[in-house]
Amino acid sequence: MTSLRRSFAPLALAGLVGGGAGSVAAQVLTIPNGSFESPKTLFAGVFLDSWQKFPKPPWYDESGPFLWDQVSGAFKNTAPGSFDHIVNLDGTQAAFVFAIPEAGFFQDYDSKDWNDSEPSRAFDVRFEVGKAYQLTAGIIGGGGNMREGATLDLSLYFRNDAGVVVPVGLTTITNRADLTPGRTNQVDFVVRVPVVQATDPWAGRHLGIQVRSTTPFELEGGYWDVDHMRLEALPEPTVTLKLESREGQVRLSWESLAGWTYQLQTSSNLEVWTDWGAPLPGTEGELEQWVPADQAQPTMFRVRASAR
Repeated sequence: MTSLRRSFAPLALAGLVGGGAGSVAAQVLTIPNGSFESPKTLFAGVFLDSWQKFPKPPWYDESGPFLWDQVSGAFKNTAPGSFDHIVNLDGTQAAFVFAIPEAGFFQDYDSKDWNDSEPSRAFDVRFEVGKAYQLTAGIIGGGGNMREGATLDLSLYFRNDAGVVVPVGLTTITNRADLTPGRTNQVDFVVRVPVVQATDPWAGRHLGIQVRSTTPFELEGGYWDVDHMRLEALPEPTVTLKLESREGQVRLSWESLAGWTYQLQTSSNLEVWTDWGAPLPGTEGELEQWVPADQAQPTMFRVRASAR
């Protein structure tokens, strides 16, 4: 850890690198069949390569209009110029998920798709210490006269020693009239996981992606479109904390990046850290905090960054 040390009698400050500014190169992580282009379908199909569907729940009655295997799958975009053509679809296909409880699909190191007898292990991504993670998915709500209030969860997760799925980052999408601009434009929704710490239970574990309808029974009906799943690993940026004395106060400043939140913290022993002021959203410019310079003992400051 790099440090800056400068004295302002009677206050001594140590500006500690704790995450913050500087350019950060995102690592693009491949999601097998992340745009649901495989297998090809002429109109709509129940198969999804590389993704495992959730099993049929005991309460689902297959004597109705749809078998459980038909409540999620892939569809082909309509021809350009058609009234229902999705203009910003990635590729020519997308996935659909009915707005009923527990419909959806997932992918991790141990998942199996429709024609795998054993996991392919093609999706081999772990939560690495010192990196934040971001999942982006293109979503369209409101299909099939979906009711307002229907919900869809996007999540990043790991499996514990018992194999139980434990969400690490989750975004709930709630259907409403203005959720997406009509039915022909997908809108990006994001799931973020803050910088992984060595003490986090998911550190070093395989990462999983889950798309799951959480619509309650009373709001059943309709479907979601899901497309263009993108996963990035963002290394924790490095901060250079600048200190400047002005009229009995000290100005602490640092360069920031959009997409990150910055929290100034203080300590007198480098062991226990306390937040100073409110967290500040990154702006691609300089952020600042002011502290009094009349502390009775040396005080250390650091800035912690977390992905938003």
